[in-house]
Amino acid sequence: MPVTVQNLVHSISQLNRNIDYNYASDRTRTRVRIHDVAMPNGPITIKRYNPTKGQRLVDAAPETISTNMLARLAAAISERTPINVDRLFGGSYNTRSALEALVANTPNFWICYPGRLEMSEGGKSVVRRGHKHIIQLTEAHPQGEIHETEVDMVISESLIPKDVVYEGLDLANGVLEEGMDIDVARRHAQIQVAILKIGRQLGLDTWIAQNDHGIIYDGRRLIEQPGTIQRLADQRILAAFPDAAHAARLIDAVWFRDGMSMPAVIEVEHSTGITTGLTRMKGFKDKLPALAGVRWVIAADEELRELAIREANRPQFRDLDARFISYGAVEELFSLCERRKIRGVTDDFLDSFMERLVQ
Repeated sequence: MPVTVQNLVHSISQLNRNIDYNYASDRTRTRVRIHDVAMPNGPITIKRYNPTKGQRLVDAAPETISTNMLARLAAAISERTPINVDRLFGGSYNTRSALEALVANTPNFWICYPGRLEMSEGGKSVVRRGHKHIIQLTEAHPQGEIHETEVDMVISESLIPKDVVYEGLDLANGVLEEGMDIDVARRHAQIQVAILKIGRQLGLDTWIAQNDHGIIYDGRRLIEQPGTIQRLADQRILAAFPDAAHAARLIDAVWFRDGMSMPAVIEVEHSTGITTGLTRMKGFKDKLPALAGVRWVIAADEELRELAIREANRPQFRDLDARFISYGAVEELFSLCERRKIRGVTDDFLDSFMERLVQ
């Protein structure tokens, strides 16, 4: 039988409202408690808090899991088919992880990690442990507990789109940091190229980090590519703030529109770099006056999303209101630009590929 909003709400309503529930990830210390359930279609009101940060349930403000949100999840559920909740909701709904947690605590929903098929540009493929999904099964586990099940399936969601090609990418001498893995450096450069080409298609000029100017792409250095900014200080928005231009020189990518606005400041990061990237963006932001419409963005592999959430919510970074864009989302947007030559979109269009990290 198809899952409906009504039976999804009913299942959650059976959970004990006097206890706190864990999130589906062991690394998330936030706890969620059901405050109220409006039958039969929702919404569901919750409270959540993180005791490791000194937060208390009594101080938590009520938050809403809307009927629309419940309907979107219900429509996506099919028995024995894994669902990536983060991918389903994209950057929408800041209570999606809480909804995932409550659903996973009901008896017929389990956590699973389907294999993830990764393919290199050379055509080689490898199956790795994939991202967290929920799956509905006829088999039941105890109510109020989260259980994991093995699934014998592979999801190709992380495949590079066939029209995303990084032509003639060459990491020139001096680009690699000491001890940096060559594959990590190459992936970093690929995402910078994708961001540069997306910007060009959307009518934006792109600053590429000073220490990456020498990367060769399609026979030319990145600093020589069309749409690449030669000097940060030439951007009118920064002209009166030389300290800001200096602070931004090593940021991986910054999008400018006509030198007068900055739709996005982007750090491309790996596991050891999330904090470094946030620190660099924070240093840049602090040298500027308050500017509207700037997105402070971490671009990283999807598996680093929870680390990015944790770091972005540290007190020293919260005023960035940082966003997250996965490598897959970058390449999805890159592919769309390459195939459809999109143009004339507003900056809000970018938000559909990014997720707010501050909770």
